[in-house]
Amino acid sequence: MKKILALALLTFLSFSCSEDNGNNSNEDVSATFSFSHNWDGAEVNNTEFNTIQFTNANGEQMSIEKLRYLISNIRLEKADGETLYTSGHFLVDVTNDVNLVFQPYTAIPKGDYTNVIFTFGFNTEDNYSQTYTDLNAASWNVPDMLGGGYHYMQLEGKFIDNTDTETGYAYHAIRAVDNSDPIGLLFQDTFIDVELGPVSISKDLTFNIDMNIAEWFKNPNLWDLNTLHNMMMPNFNAQITMFQNGQNVFSLNEITE
Repeated sequence: MKKILALALLTFLSFSCSEDNGNNSNEDVSATFSFSHNWDGAEVNNTEFNTIQFTNANGEQMSIEKLRYLISNIRLEKADGETLYTSGHFLVDVTNDVNLVFQPYTAIPKGDYTNVIFTFGFNTEDNYSQTYTDLNAASWNVPDMLGGGYHYMQLEGKFIDNTDTETGYAYHAIRAVDNSDPIGLLFQDTFIDVELGPVSISKDLTFNIDMNIAEWFKNPNLWDLNTLHNMMMPNFNAQITMFQNGQNVFSLNEITE
Protein backbone atom coordinates (compact mmCIF):
# COMPACT_ATOMS: atom_id res chain seq x y z
CA MET A 1 0.00 0.00 0.00
CA LYS A 2 2.82 2.41 0.92
CA LYS A 3 4.51 1.65 -2.42
CA ILE A 4 1.28 2.49 -4.28
CA LEU A 5 0.90 5.82 -2.43
CA ALA A 6 4.53 6.72 -3.09
CA LEU A 7 4.15 5.93 -6.78
CA ALA A 8 0.98 8.00 -6.99
CA LEU A 9 2.68 10.95 -5.29
CA LEU A 10 5.67 10.71 -7.65
CA THR A 11 3.35 10.65 -10.67
CA PHE A 12 1.47 13.72 -9.39
CA LEU A 13 4.68 15.68 -8.77
CA SER A 14 6.07 14.75 -12.17
CA PHE A 15 2.85 15.87 -13.87
CA SER A 16 2.80 19.12 -11.88
CA CYS A 17 6.40 19.93 -12.75
CA SER A 18 5.71 19.19 -16.41
CA GLU A 19 2.77 21.60 -16.37
CA ASP A 20 4.87 24.30 -14.68
CA ASN A 21 7.62 23.96 -17.27
CA GLY A 22 5.06 24.24 -20.04
CA ASN A 23 3.61 27.41 -18.56
CA ASN A 24 7.06 28.98 -18.20
CA SER A 25 8.01 28.10 -21.76
CA ASN A 26 4.91 29.93 -22.97
CA GLU A 27 6.56 33.15 -21.76
CA ASP A 28 9.51 32.61 -24.10
CA VAL A 29 9.64 33.30 -27.82
CA SER A 30 12.16 32.82 -30.59
CA ALA A 31 13.88 35.56 -32.55
CA THR A 32 15.07 34.96 -36.09
CA PHE A 33 17.78 37.01 -37.79
CA SER A 34 17.55 37.27 -41.55
CA PHE A 35 20.38 38.88 -43.55
CA SER A 36 19.99 40.31 -47.03
CA HIS A 37 22.59 42.11 -49.14
CA ASN A 38 22.61 45.00 -51.55
CA TRP A 39 24.91 47.30 -53.47
CA ASP A 40 23.66 50.82 -52.78
CA GLY A 41 20.07 49.58 -52.89
CA ALA A 42 20.34 47.00 -55.68
CA GLU A 43 19.73 43.50 -54.33
CA VAL A 44 22.75 41.18 -54.30
CA ASN A 45 22.70 37.41 -53.90
CA ASN A 46 24.93 34.63 -55.14
CA THR A 47 23.29 34.64 -58.58
CA GLU A 48 25.03 37.99 -59.17
CA PHE A 49 28.44 36.58 -58.25
CA ASN A 50 31.37 35.97 -60.61
CA THR A 51 30.46 38.76 -63.02
CA ILE A 52 32.07 42.20 -63.09
CA GLN A 53 28.99 44.37 -62.73
CA PHE A 54 29.50 46.56 -59.64
CA THR A 55 31.21 49.95 -59.53
CA ASN A 56 32.66 51.14 -56.24
CA ALA A 57 32.90 54.74 -55.06
CA ASN A 58 36.43 55.02 -56.45
CA GLY A 59 35.10 54.20 -59.92
CA GLU A 60 36.55 50.69 -60.15
CA GLN A 61 34.46 48.01 -61.80
CA MET A 62 34.43 44.82 -59.78
CA SER A 63 32.82 41.45 -59.12
CA ILE A 64 32.03 39.43 -56.01
CA GLU A 65 33.07 35.77 -55.95
CA LYS A 66 33.01 35.05 -52.22
CA LEU A 67 31.25 36.70 -49.31
CA ARG A 68 31.00 35.24 -45.85
CA TYR A 69 31.17 36.84 -42.43
CA LEU A 70 30.79 36.05 -38.74
CA ILE A 71 27.93 37.15 -36.47
CA SER A 72 28.17 36.54 -32.71
CA ASN A 73 27.24 37.74 -29.22
CA ILE A 74 23.60 38.60 -29.90
CA ARG A 75 22.13 40.26 -26.80
CA LEU A 76 19.09 42.21 -25.68
CA GLU A 77 19.20 45.08 -23.17
CA LYS A 78 16.49 46.17 -20.74
CA ALA A 79 15.82 49.59 -19.25
CA ASP A 80 16.93 48.41 -15.79
CA GLY A 81 20.39 47.56 -17.13
CA GLU A 82 19.84 43.82 -17.39
CA THR A 83 21.27 42.20 -20.51
CA LEU A 84 20.11 38.90 -21.97
CA TYR A 85 22.95 37.16 -23.74
CA THR A 86 22.15 34.51 -26.34
CA SER A 87 24.48 31.67 -27.18
CA GLY A 88 26.06 30.75 -30.46
CA HIS A 89 27.87 32.27 -33.41
CA PHE A 90 26.86 32.11 -37.05
CA LEU A 91 28.94 32.07 -40.21
CA VAL A 92 26.81 33.79 -42.84
CA ASP A 93 27.89 32.32 -46.19
CA VAL A 94 26.34 34.28 -49.04
CA THR A 95 28.37 32.39 -51.63
CA ASN A 96 26.72 29.08 -50.76
CA ASP A 97 23.43 30.57 -49.49
CA VAL A 98 24.00 29.15 -45.98
CA ASN A 99 23.00 30.72 -42.63
CA LEU A 100 21.44 33.81 -44.17
CA VAL A 101 18.58 33.10 -41.75
CA PHE A 102 19.22 31.73 -38.26
CA GLN A 103 17.94 31.63 -34.69
CA PRO A 104 20.03 32.06 -31.53
CA TYR A 105 20.06 28.95 -29.37
CA THR A 106 18.65 30.82 -26.36
CA ALA A 107 14.91 31.41 -25.95
CA ILE A 108 13.94 35.04 -25.34
CA PRO A 109 11.49 36.10 -22.61
CA LYS A 110 8.62 38.30 -23.72
CA GLY A 111 8.97 41.96 -22.77
CA ASP A 112 10.30 45.37 -23.73
CA TYR A 113 13.94 45.80 -24.66
CA THR A 114 15.78 49.08 -25.12
CA ASN A 115 18.27 47.68 -27.61
CA VAL A 116 19.15 44.58 -29.60
CA ILE A 117 22.83 44.23 -30.45
CA PHE A 118 24.95 41.78 -32.41
CA THR A 119 28.68 41.66 -33.02
CA PHE A 120 30.24 41.55 -36.46
CA GLY A 121 33.18 39.20 -35.88
CA PHE A 122 34.27 38.09 -32.42
CA ASN A 123 35.10 40.19 -29.39
CA THR A 124 38.52 39.47 -27.91
CA GLU A 125 37.30 36.96 -25.33
CA ASP A 126 35.31 34.93 -27.86
CA ASN A 127 38.07 35.13 -30.45
CA TYR A 128 40.68 33.46 -28.26
CA SER A 129 38.84 31.72 -25.41
CA GLN A 130 38.13 28.41 -27.15
CA THR A 131 38.39 26.41 -30.35
CA TYR A 132 35.40 26.33 -32.68
CA THR A 133 35.33 23.09 -34.63
CA ASP A 134 32.81 24.44 -37.18
CA LEU A 135 34.97 27.47 -37.98
CA ASN A 136 38.09 25.34 -38.16
CA ALA A 137 36.36 23.09 -40.67
CA ALA A 138 35.45 26.18 -42.71
CA SER A 139 39.13 27.28 -42.83
CA TRP A 140 38.18 30.41 -40.91
CA ASN A 141 41.34 30.57 -38.81
CA VAL A 142 43.85 33.43 -38.74
CA PRO A 143 47.52 32.29 -38.93
CA ASP A 144 49.45 32.19 -35.65
CA MET A 145 51.98 34.69 -37.06
CA LEU A 146 49.08 37.21 -37.03
CA GLY A 147 47.97 36.30 -33.54
CA GLY A 148 45.59 33.45 -34.28
CA GLY A 149 41.86 33.68 -33.68
CA TYR A 150 39.39 33.88 -36.52
CA HIS A 151 38.38 35.93 -39.54
CA TYR A 152 35.52 38.39 -39.29
CA MET A 153 34.84 38.52 -43.04
CA GLN A 154 36.09 37.23 -46.38
CA LEU A 155 35.03 39.31 -49.39
CA GLU A 156 36.73 38.34 -52.63
CA GLY A 157 36.38 38.92 -56.34
CA LYS A 158 38.02 40.66 -59.26
CA PHE A 159 38.31 44.27 -60.41
CA ILE A 160 39.56 46.14 -63.46
CA ASP A 161 42.78 47.81 -62.36
CA ASN A 162 44.36 51.01 -63.71
CA THR A 163 46.12 49.06 -66.47
CA ASP A 164 42.72 47.72 -67.64
CA THR A 165 43.64 44.28 -66.33
CA GLU A 166 41.28 41.96 -64.46
CA THR A 167 42.90 41.53 -61.04
CA GLY A 168 41.86 39.58 -57.95
CA TYR A 169 41.17 41.21 -54.60
CA ALA A 170 40.81 39.70 -51.13
CA TYR A 171 39.11 42.03 -48.66
CA HIS A 172 39.61 40.01 -45.45
CA ALA A 173 38.73 41.52 -42.06
CA ILE A 174 40.40 40.30 -38.85
CA ARG A 175 41.48 41.78 -35.53
CA ALA A 176 44.07 44.43 -36.48
CA VAL A 177 47.61 43.34 -35.70
CA ASP A 178 50.94 45.12 -36.01
CA ASN A 179 53.42 42.29 -36.58
CA SER A 180 56.46 44.42 -37.30
CA ASP A 181 57.92 42.80 -34.17
CA PRO A 182 57.08 39.09 -34.46
CA ILE A 183 57.84 38.56 -30.77
CA GLY A 184 55.73 41.48 -29.53
CA LEU A 185 52.57 41.60 -31.64
CA LEU A 186 50.39 44.66 -31.07
CA PHE A 187 46.61 44.35 -31.44
CA GLN A 188 43.64 46.65 -31.81
CA ASP A 189 40.04 45.47 -31.64
CA THR A 190 38.14 45.81 -34.90
CA PHE A 191 34.95 43.88 -34.16
CA ILE A 192 31.80 45.97 -34.66
CA ASP A 193 28.80 46.09 -32.34
CA VAL A 194 25.69 46.72 -34.45
CA GLU A 195 22.73 48.24 -32.58
CA LEU A 196 19.25 47.53 -33.91
CA GLY A 197 17.37 49.70 -31.41
CA PRO A 198 14.38 49.07 -29.09
CA VAL A 199 11.80 46.35 -29.56
CA SER A 200 8.74 45.05 -27.72
CA ILE A 201 8.58 41.26 -27.93
CA SER A 202 5.28 39.44 -27.42
CA LYS A 203 5.54 36.67 -30.02
CA ASP A 204 8.02 35.06 -32.40
CA LEU A 205 9.60 37.68 -34.65
CA THR A 206 12.23 38.21 -37.32
CA PHE A 207 14.86 40.94 -37.53
CA ASN A 208 15.44 41.66 -41.23
CA ILE A 209 18.91 43.14 -41.60
CA ASP A 210 20.60 44.54 -44.71
CA MET A 211 24.30 44.69 -45.52
CA ASN A 212 25.23 47.36 -48.07
CA ILE A 213 28.38 45.82 -49.54
CA ALA A 214 29.30 49.07 -51.31
CA GLU A 215 29.80 50.78 -47.91
CA TRP A 216 32.95 48.75 -47.27
CA PHE A 217 34.64 50.74 -50.03
CA LYS A 218 33.51 54.31 -49.46
CA ASN A 219 32.52 55.67 -46.06
CA PRO A 220 34.31 57.42 -44.43
CA ASN A 221 37.39 56.23 -46.34
CA LEU A 222 37.46 56.04 -50.12
CA TRP A 223 39.01 52.66 -50.92
CA ASP A 224 41.44 52.34 -53.85
CA LEU A 225 41.67 48.71 -54.92
CA ASN A 226 44.72 49.50 -57.05
CA THR A 227 46.73 50.08 -53.88
CA LEU A 228 44.81 47.83 -51.47
CA HIS A 229 43.62 44.63 -53.05
CA ASN A 230 45.73 41.90 -51.48
CA MET A 231 47.77 41.06 -48.36
CA MET A 232 45.38 43.06 -46.19
CA MET A 233 45.36 40.73 -43.18
CA PRO A 234 48.87 41.73 -41.99
CA ASN A 235 48.21 45.37 -42.92
CA PHE A 236 47.36 47.09 -39.62
CA ASN A 237 46.21 50.36 -41.21
CA ALA A 238 44.06 48.55 -43.76
CA GLN A 239 42.27 46.69 -40.96
CA ILE A 240 41.59 49.95 -39.12
CA THR A 241 40.21 51.44 -42.35
CA MET A 242 37.91 48.43 -42.79
CA PHE A 243 36.71 48.85 -39.21
CA GLN A 244 35.89 52.51 -39.86
CA ASN A 245 34.11 51.77 -43.13
CA GLY A 246 32.12 48.96 -41.51
CA GLN A 247 30.31 51.21 -39.03
CA ASN A 248 27.39 51.88 -41.39
CA VAL A 249 27.38 48.68 -43.44
CA PHE A 250 24.50 47.04 -41.54
CA SER A 251 21.02 48.48 -41.11
CA LEU A 252 17.72 47.18 -39.78
CA ASN A 253 15.22 46.93 -42.60
CA GLU A 254 12.17 45.87 -40.60
CA ILE A 255 10.92 43.60 -37.84
CA THR A 256 8.26 41.11 -38.86
CA GLU A 257 6.10 38.78 -36.79
